[in-house]
Amino acid sequence: MTIRLRGHHLLCLLGYRGMGYSDDFCTNMTAIYERLRTQPHTLVELITGPDDVCQAYPSDKDNHCEGTVYGLDEAVLSKLGLAAGMQESWHALCSRVAGSIVPEDISRLCTTCPWEKYGVCAEGVGLLASGQPLPKVGA
Repeated sequence: MTIRLRGHHLLCLLGYRGMGYSDDFCTNMTAIYERLRTQPHTLVELITGPDDVCQAYPSDKDNHCEGTVYGLDEAVLSKLGLAAGMQESWHALCSRVAGSIVPEDISRLCTTCPWEKYGVCAEGVGLLASGQPLPKVGA
């Protein structure tokens, strides 16, 4: 099964540690994260707009999946030399991140993200850059 992701979720997944917008959102995000973490050859299709992560965004919250994040998606894909419509394995995408993004880039790319202040995405980028695996959620 291919996982469909928008640009900025490539970085969000690196920093996912179990925090999210709701219980349903976290259940979905954990399933995606753990599948990619444990099956790194899973194919990822890069898309424009709402993706498999967005499908569990709570309906009672201000939905940003159709809003300002399009610019962030484009910036992340551009930095990685990728475009919507491409397909690569999660492993290959992580290799691209490790070769193209440093932890300090997160604070420049993700200025409007409410999760940036926790430092977990920068930590995830750092883990990839140093050749370490991403942690199991809750570990």
